[in-house]
Amino acid sequence: MLALALWAGIAAAELRREDAFVWSDPDPDFGGFSAIHVFPGGERFLALSDRARLVEGRFRRDAAGWITGVERGPLTPLQDENGDPLDAPRSDSEGIAVGPSGEVYISFEGIARIRVEDDGSGLPRRLPRHPDFAGMQPNSSLEALAIGPDGALYTIPERSGRADRPFPVYRYRGGTWDIPFSIPRRGPYLVVGADIGPDGRLYVLERDFTGLGFRSRLRRFDLSGGAEEVLMESAEFDNLEGISVWERDGALVATMIADDNQRWFQRTEIVELPLPPASD
Repeated sequence: MLALALWAGIAAAELRREDAFVWSDPDPDFGGFSAIHVFPGGERFLALSDRARLVEGRFRRDAAGWITGVERGPLTPLQDENGDPLDAPRSDSEGIAVGPSGEVYISFEGIARIRVEDDGSGLPRRLPRHPDFAGMQPNSSLEALAIGPDGALYTIPERSGRADRPFPVYRYRGGTWDIPFSIPRRGPYLVVGADIGPDGRLYVLERDFTGLGFRSRLRRFDLSGGAEEVLMESAEFDNLEGISVWERDGALVATMIADDNQRWFQRTEIVELPLPPASD
């Protein structure tokens, strides 16, 4: 049975649309952010767009810790292994994970693959692919990417292939892929982002589109796929796709970012949710 923590409904009710920070910028390449990584302390971040652009920035915060502004660097186009800009369909970048030594991994959806951005030569290096990647739907493959405390990479496709089929969790460790566990598919939600927090738990951000707007859900698991908890369900926000879980003063915080699809009627919202310790 799904264990819904009693506090989760309270936390979701307290998350209001007006509490989200709206990040706007006149640059025509701005927007479409599908992933975010927030470094410890909550100031420095990396954001990734689904049009193969990476940006580094800093959050300005008030005394209570709420975001009041963003300072960013250039929207840097990702390059291929030859140093040329990525073009479609190779440019659909969706997930980001930062390793303990600062190495940056990126997952892609159009052609399902993962790469590390700098192998020492200044150019990216593609990791080996799991055989399943070749059969994934082009617009529904490797949305979520996270890195574990041992340096293992975890990736989850947007769709599991069938409404009653769990989402497989792929792990890359020691040069080899396996599927150590799966997570249950509950309701119409699809996977759009993931992170492994400082607590060693897997956080999975999911999205549903109702025709009237977006709904978001955040679930937490241990690294065997168990101890499932629902941390948030909300229809208050735009298209939340990226998540980063970090620690401030000993407490966990989830920072989520919305993909505005570079459309004028959508917004790049940044939403932050304080998280309680795991219930077990």
